[in-house]
Amino acid sequence: MRADEVVPLGRTGVAVTRLGLGLASIGGLFAPVSDEDAARTVDRAWDAGVRLFDTAPVYGYGLSERRAGAALAARPRGEYALCTKVGRLIVPGGTDTQPIWADPPPGVGPRRDYSYAGVMRSVEDSLARLGLDRIDVLHVHDPDEDFPVAVTDAYRALAELRARGTVGAVSIGVNHAPVAARYLREVAAPGPDCVMLAGRYNLLDHTGLDELLPLCAARGVAVLAAGVYQSGLLTDPRPGAPHGYTTVPPALAARVAAWHTLCRRHGVPPAAAAIAFPFGHPAVTGVVIGARAPAEVADTVRAFAHPVPEQLWTTAKADGLLPPEAPTPGA
Repeated sequence: MRADEVVPLGRTGVAVTRLGLGLASIGGLFAPVSDEDAARTVDRAWDAGVRLFDTAPVYGYGLSERRAGAALAARPRGEYALCTKVGRLIVPGGTDTQPIWADPPPGVGPRRDYSYAGVMRSVEDSLARLGLDRIDVLHVHDPDEDFPVAVTDAYRALAELRARGTVGAVSIGVNHAPVAARYLREVAAPGPDCVMLAGRYNLLDHTGLDELLPLCAARGVAVLAAGVYQSGLLTDPRPGAPHGYTTVPPALAARVAAWHTLCRRHGVPPAAAAIAFPFGHPAVTGVVIGARAPAEVADTVRAFAHPVPEQLWTTAKADGLLPPEAPTPGA
């Protein structure tokens, strides 16, 4: 499997590469990023063959979408898949703010809105920021924020946009696997084509395996695994590193250390194991990994290409780092 391998996104006509670039970081996640570094980061991913890019209105309060659109403007539109999200409008004085964005535009902020009208406006705003006339994959972002409306009104809007061709694939973007499973069970047919699952199917958290991934496999719903580095904790566990943890719980720190020890024993970078693991499950189509600089993209592409021996997975299960039932690559 290669980072630049192009595959269909589940049952849709959307084509994606196995590796996608998450664009939260170029929206200023945890630390500022310049326009120039944002453009160079996207360019480096393109040069490596990456053709899947994921952004959202809330990422830097529109900054990520604008930078994504600018960086991709000269690229052939039919050669890449662009994902964005609905559920939060970026409006003057929006109060649903998040402290994780380092340099958002002044005077605006997000406002939660999963209504039919809110979703339609969000898509119109995103298309304007991106400079595009269609979106390849549109996620309902964090549907648990207003589940009854997200599973009805928001989905109705997305289904209409899909029927019109404005959207290629309908998806949900979630941080909690049970929320996604509930959404798939309760939404009107035919339902989403895809689920982006962040931080819930990786070396440290396997809760996606409990219900969601088997449900997706049974229904032909593609899964994009995000957060495979657990916000960077697996690759840079130092205190104060930009992984979103102010204090890493001792039990979690011990698991990270155990993975590092196991990977060292087998000559595998932890990032390579983190990228490879989700692909063991048949529902997983691709992984989406963020970067804030070209060097981080290059590191990810190298990690993707690094072989991971089957014995590493066998030992991880024997050591209790993976559940026995977790499917692993090559098994």
